[in-house]
Amino acid sequence: MTAYDENSELEASRAPLLEHLTELRSRLIVCVAALAAGFILCFAFAEPILLALLRPYEIAGAFYQANVEGAKHGPFDLVGALMGLRDVPATPGRNFGVIATGVLETLFTKMKLAGFGAVALCFPVIAWQLYRFVAPGLYRRERAAFLPFLVAAPLLFALGAALVYYVMLPFVLWFSFSQQAFGTSTAVQLLPKISEYLSFVTGLLLAFGFCFQLPVVVTLLGLSGMVSSEMLAKGRRYAIVVVVVIAAVVTPPDPISQLMLAVPLVLLYEVSIWCVRLLELRRREAPGL
Repeated sequence: MTAYDENSELEASRAPLLEHLTELRSRLIVCVAALAAGFILCFAFAEPILLALLRPYEIAGAFYQANVEGAKHGPFDLVGALMGLRDVPATPGRNFGVIATGVLETLFTKMKLAGFGAVALCFPVIAWQLYRFVAPGLYRRERAAFLPFLVAAPLLFALGAALVYYVMLPFVLWFSFSQQAFGTSTAVQLLPKISEYLSFVTGLLLAFGFCFQLPVVVTLLGLSGMVSSEMLAKGRRYAIVVVVVIAAVVTPPDPISQLMLAVPLVLLYEVSIWCVRLLELRRREAPGL
C-alpha cells in the first residue's frame, strides 16, 4: 500500500468528536458489563478458587509434618505434588488451614478474590475493546502488527502466574514452615490470616504476571522505533541490575524467590532483544513495514 493510500485510509476513518465519545462510552459499557459478569461468576465459585489457592499451603504443611515425623522430603516434592506427580503424605489429626479473626473477614476476602478473578478473566475482553477503539486511528500494517500482542500478553501473564503457583509458592511456604519453633511450653506456629495469605498470593500472581509482559512492552517499543536491538544489547548489564532490584522489591525477602523471578526476567529480556532484531530484519527486507 502506498503512502497516499495509507493517508486516504486514515482520513476515511476519522470521525467527529461526538462519535468518538459515543464509541468510547459503548466500549466502557462492554468492559464494565464484562467485569460485572466476571465478578458474579468468580464470586459464585469463590470457595473452590479459595481452596485451590490454599492447596499449596495445605501440601506444604503435610510434607513438613511428614518430615517432622521422620520422612525425608524437600520443596521439590511439593512441586511434584502440586503437578500431580507425587502423592501428598497423610497427616491424620492435623489440619493445615488459615484463620479468620474478623466476623466478615472471609466474606470480604471472597469478594476481593472475585474482583481479582474478574480482572484476570476479563482481560482479553478489555484488551480487545481497547484495540477496537484505537484501531481506526492506525494504518492497516500497524493493526496487523498489534494483533499478535493481544494474544501474547495473556499467555505471558498466565505463564508468570503458573510459575508462582507451581514453583515459587512451594519453596516460600516450605521456608515459612521451617521457621516454626516448638518448646516444652511455648510454640511459634504458622497460622496465617486468610486475608493476609490471599493478599500475599494474589500480589505475587500480579507481580509475576505483569513482569512477564517484558517482551510485549520491549517489542512494542521496538516497533515504534524508540529502542533498537543494539541499544538493548549494550544495556544488558544495566537491565540485569534493574531486574535484580525489581525481583528484590516484589518478592519475599529470600534469595530463592528473588532468583525465581530474576532468572526468567533475564531470559525474557534476551527474548525481547531477539524479537526486536527480527523486526529490524523484516524492515530491511520490506522497508514499508
